[in-house]
Amino acid sequence: MRKVLISIIAATVISGCSEFPGVYKIDIPQGNIVTQEMVDQLRPGMNHNQVRYVLGTPLITDTFHDGRWDYVYTIKKGNGDYSRERFSVFFEQGKLVKVSGDYRPSPSN
Repeated sequence: MRKVLISIIAATVISGCSEFPGVYKIDIPQGNIVTQEMVDQLRPGMNHNQVRYVLGTPLITDTFHDGRWDYVYTIKKGNGDYSRERFSVFFEQGKLVKVSGDYRPSPSN
């Protein structure tokens, strides 16, 4: 009887370490959030400070290509889903000339 009781207690303690369907797991966001509204505010010819005001400080600044800023946002949901968004802005002579990535400026702009 003693061995059975110890086995039951050990099984209960060990099962506490496993994952249960009802356990809450947090979402893990990382990077810069860029929205369509922010992208729509960008205009060709904006300088570095104006773009930084609209989009925030870029996550990645390439030391070899001073004219490119990358904004990356990733989120890992608690359920295991993963998504990634990228947005890049390009400068020539200190002025915004091109954007690329998951967002495009709206045609009305």
